[in-house]
Amino acid sequence: MTGFTWPIILIVNAVLVLLVGVLVLWKIHRDKKSGYPVNDERTIKIIGRAAIGTYYISLAFMISLLLFIIFGTEFLGQLLPELEAAWAIIAIMLVNGISYGLLSWYYSRKGDL
Repeated sequence: MTGFTWPIILIVNAVLVLLVGVLVLWKIHRDKKSGYPVNDERTIKIIGRAAIGTYYISLAFMISLLLFIIFGTEFLGQLLPELEAAWAIIAIMLVNGISYGLLSWYYSRKGDL
């Protein structure tokens, strides 16, 4: 890994985030222009239910991580592996994103809310 520099990766990430943002804004503008409602009652209800479900899932996941860290370091000594903060944050972000996406998909496929 000679010549590995972080600024290049950060620039690529920033460009990708900007590209995704532009695509999302373009899609919203296209939908508004064609007369498709961006937020009707059903989508607002779907977003709300998915957000509440995501909150409870992520809260339970964070409590389980907390208990894992407490029992792993205090009570069990070296029996459980030590969890670094960066990996815990990445896991929480993945659980939040995946659970919101799955719950939004589930509620949008469900007929009656």
